[in-house]
Amino acid sequence: MVTKGENKLQQKDEYWRYIPLVKAALAGNWESAERFFDQDKGALTIPITKSSETALHITVGTGKARNRKAQNFVKKLVESMPLEALELCDEKGYTALHTAAWVGNTAAAMVLVQKHPALLHIRGSRYRLPIHVAAVNDRKDTLCYLLRVTMDDPASKPYHGPSGIWLLMYVITSGFYDVPVKLESCSKYRRGDIEDQINLSQVIAQKYNWARFWGANFFIFGHKVSQKLQVIVWKVSELAVPQIKDIREQKKMHCQALQLVKCLCKEIHSLNDSNAYESFAKDPLFRAARLGVHEVVEEIVDSFPSLVWATDSANYSLFHWAVIERHENVFNLLYQMSEHKRVITISIDKSNNTTLHWAGRLAPRNKLNLVPGAALQMQRSREVCKSRIICKFVIPYYMHWRNDDEETLAMVFTKEHKKLVDEGVIWMKDTANSCTIAAALIATIAFAAAIAVPGGNNGGNGLPIFSKEKAFIIFSISDAISLFTSTTSLLMFLSILTSHYAEGDFLYALPKRLIIGLVTLFLSITTMMIAFSSTVYLVFGQNKGWVLIPTVMSAGLPITSFVSLQFPLLVDLIYSTYGPGIFGKQNDRPFY
Repeated sequence: MVTKGENKLQQKDEYWRYIPLVKAALAGNWESAERFFDQDKGALTIPITKSSETALHITVGTGKARNRKAQNFVKKLVESMPLEALELCDEKGYTALHTAAWVGNTAAAMVLVQKHPALLHIRGSRYRLPIHVAAVNDRKDTLCYLLRVTMDDPASKPYHGPSGIWLLMYVITSGFYDVPVKLESCSKYRRGDIEDQINLSQVIAQKYNWARFWGANFFIFGHKVSQKLQVIVWKVSELAVPQIKDIREQKKMHCQALQLVKCLCKEIHSLNDSNAYESFAKDPLFRAARLGVHEVVEEIVDSFPSLVWATDSANYSLFHWAVIERHENVFNLLYQMSEHKRVITISIDKSNNTTLHWAGRLAPRNKLNLVPGAALQMQRSREVCKSRIICKFVIPYYMHWRNDDEETLAMVFTKEHKKLVDEGVIWMKDTANSCTIAAALIATIAFAAAIAVPGGNNGGNGLPIFSKEKAFIIFSISDAISLFTSTTSLLMFLSILTSHYAEGDFLYALPKRLIIGLVTLFLSITTMMIAFSSTVYLVFGQNKGWVLIPTVMSAGLPITSFVSLQFPLLVDLIYSTYGPGIFGKQNDRPFY
């Protein structure tokens, strides 16, 4: 290979002479370039820019793969150049094939590889092959082409040793999980499984009788039908709910990413070098912990158990990052550990912060936004800070440990969450104020309806005229329930308005009152509409059933509106307050 230093055949002051050739290469104008080459044959093989780029580097670097003029320029130029000139490097140590991989010019890459396949094995800057450059620069089409030609080349070894490990890491970083891992589906039964069962049925047929043979084939047929039904269900679901397609693609990428991690671990193991474990596996492990991909963390630690003790430059362990980034799925791996978990969680960072100090800090904004409303965000923060699982794995002495700023856990939590508490107070008061008005209005209507009954009273005995009608009984019960529930709702919202709003109130007291208030408000609205429908039927319907249908449909509008607008909030409140919580054992797989 010709080095960069050997190709500097002219002084820096002479680069201006090649400006016409540079312009021709950028425009893909072969006629102008050919005239220039006729006058100066050396321009084919010497650097023509201050970056030590040749004409080939420049035209390949335009990336105009679909431009016929550019493609023709590359073909003509490659045909005119000797093989050794195709190995010329720019100041970054990149050949023209590296440049094609960098910009994603697959057409140019094909021309170069066909003319000089040895370009595939020339390493440039950072010891990267062209295939590495394509992977790290997000050039999927070019990467697929280079993968194909290197797989067909027995002399190529970009998949072995450190080179293969870096290739896998670049592919994972770029998100090209489907390039080296061809998974047709992530369902339980894949094509390989079906083929294995077909081979099994053939053995059964030879060894046993025909009845068993047909039974085995019927079993296989059932799996094929099940597969096709799954495909049909997925397609119908994707048409009905387009978001399902995104979920399926994400799940597929997740499965492929996990397969890549397994391949990466196997490649690192094949090096038989303990130092390689630290240099190649540690970085992906901490990235997975910071991103919250607990499956990848499990897989790497399962392959290299000693990395569970690893710390980064700030002395943060995996579980420090799990707490800092609020990835409970990574922190929950402690449930799958032996008593070593007590040793891991007592480490202190460079600022004398314990795990509890980081638990007391404000969660990242992307994690807070997963929970609607400042009050529920405060509830989640309080749950993390006061969680028994975190306190369980930290020695009691750390509960009052002071960091370099002389702050304990409680002090850190109060300082970090001051603004969130204020936002939570405003959110709670606004919600309570709005609902108080609605509850008071319903209580007033229900009370008035109870006094002035539909149809009036009998002058002789004072009983309601419709007292013996079934609809009147429904009215009476519904109106009473509406009055009682609206009054209860009103009291709950008033208690929220008069609360002290201490930090601890956001954990259970305030959410519980809001839940009771919203539930009773919903019941009061529903029963009020039932009472109203019964009144319309009694007074104006004259026992005609057709009057009841449009009345009930109209009465359903406010109920439907309340459910669609407030029910998601109610579900979030109930799940966040009385749900299983964010901590718990995820699976039975041992984790160290």
